[in-house]
Amino acid sequence: MDPSLLEWMVTFAGLAAVLGFDLFLVARRVHEPTIREVATRLTFYVSLAVAFGVWVWWHHGAKYGMQFFAGWLTEYSLSVDNLFVFVIIMNSFNVPKKYRQEALFVGIVLALSFRAVFIALGGVAVQRLSWTFYLFGAFMAYTAIKLLRHSDHGVTGGDHGGKAGGNNVVVRFARTHFNVTDRWAGVRFFVRDRSGAWAVTPMFLVALALGTTDLVFAMDSIPAIYGLTRQPYLVFTANVFALMGLRQLYFILGKLLNRFVYLSQGLSLILGFIGVRMVLHALRTNEVWFINGGRNFNVPEIPTPASLAVVVGVLVLTTVASLYRTRGASTSPSPE
Repeated sequence: MDPSLLEWMVTFAGLAAVLGFDLFLVARRVHEPTIREVATRLTFYVSLAVAFGVWVWWHHGAKYGMQFFAGWLTEYSLSVDNLFVFVIIMNSFNVPKKYRQEALFVGIVLALSFRAVFIALGGVAVQRLSWTFYLFGAFMAYTAIKLLRHSDHGVTGGDHGGKAGGNNVVVRFARTHFNVTDRWAGVRFFVRDRSGAWAVTPMFLVALALGTTDLVFAMDSIPAIYGLTRQPYLVFTANVFALMGLRQLYFILGKLLNRFVYLSQGLSLILGFIGVRMVLHALRTNEVWFINGGRNFNVPEIPTPASLAVVVGVLVLTTVASLYRTRGASTSPSPE
């Protein structure tokens, strides 16, 4: 796959326009969105991602189309995992309902920024340093084990949740060293307090909490998708599409997140599978002198259709099992 400069420019401009329009809608009317409103927009974003995947399939071939869908679904599932922490952060700071859309958009912009950096670094690594797949595979195995050990998202937010909100070390530092006001002022980070001095707003602290959380999730998600495709174009678009509907997904699933009790187990299986795929690729392209004398291993390659089938199958099984297990259960925590 070799997308042209024009294709990159058109794709980037189109995605930027969609995100810009989303920002315009948030800024134009600060309010708590209705379920119908967010469902309509989420449907649009999901349809847009599917249409893009179909276009990649038709224009670049089935192999890359399946890689996009596998990467997008994996990133989307990791984004849902991210929502557990977003709920905890919003509730821990008591963010007013009418400002939650703005806070979420700040978090999404930060997530895109961090992932863009990791995508660039990861792209250079996988193209020039084949041995990095050993590291990525080991990191995926570590992340999979971590998710299995901390699977209580519904109550604590899992491994990430314990460091969310006011307990975040970066937020604690800001509270200690900055002049902090308790007055909300939309997305403004700095206002003047009663004495006329500049002070940071609660939204600034929320942005710090969301940003540090996004950094941790970027470190998990970028190696994961590079285990499914080594095309920076697909890595970039899959991440943008996965984050594009996250704000709407927050308001739709906020009251249902506690029901996805097997999400961590499902994600751990997916990431573990991706880790195995990475290690197999590293063995096939081995250049590390102290491993088999720097010679390649004759190991099988997991085809892209099988990867897509594993991702879809695990997500469907996880969702069905979770909803069945928690039928009739409480739907808190809530983004209310």
